[in-house]
Amino acid sequence: MTAVLYSYRRCPYAMRARMALRCAEIAVEVREISLRDKPPEMLEISPKGTVPVLHCADGRVIDQSLDIMRWALAQNDPLHWLRCQPGSEAYAQQETLIACNDTTFKHWLDRYKYAERYPEFDAAYYRGQALSCQIEVLEQQLSQHAFLGGETAALSDVALFPFVRQFAAVDAAWFETSPYPATRRWLRGWVESDLFKRIMAK
Repeated sequence: MTAVLYSYRRCPYAMRARMALRCAEIAVEVREISLRDKPPEMLEISPKGTVPVLHCADGRVIDQSLDIMRWALAQNDPLHWLRCQPGSEAYAQQETLIACNDTTFKHWLDRYKYAERYPEFDAAYYRGQALSCQIEVLEQQLSQHAFLGGETAALSDVALFPFVRQFAAVDAAWFETSPYPATRRWLRGWVESDLFKRIMAK
């Protein structure tokens, strides 16, 4: 049995899972789903109904993107994305960045993307919240090092960039002239990478 990944091409959670699986050279059949008509076989193994969901060759089901990333890279980590050891300061910094991304930044990103659904404030307000909680932190770190993991990429780089990509796309003209050149360079490097192009191929 080949592992099956239920995915949605534009979902940032699914993107980072596909990145790790491809990097680790895990043989997997990617099944693109329709969000309006989710396959019953996916819902049977993961009733939460969100992607990504990995049905491993041994029958195990992993339905959280970070868990899929760590599982794949534990099999094979040629680029050393998991090099930060639990208990180390570097590991704690990586985990803090990821936790902020998946909670606070995602909260404000959704409101920035769909400001018309949240009329309490305008898009500029939501963008400002996203900037202060995450983008400004990234800019500071990326001004000192090429990646969030230092001079080479680590798990946090791969886990975060699909969400920063969404943020940048909300108002691309604004982002291109914003005072975050290091973040733009970092994001461009990922988006233009062969690995990302391969996992985004239709």
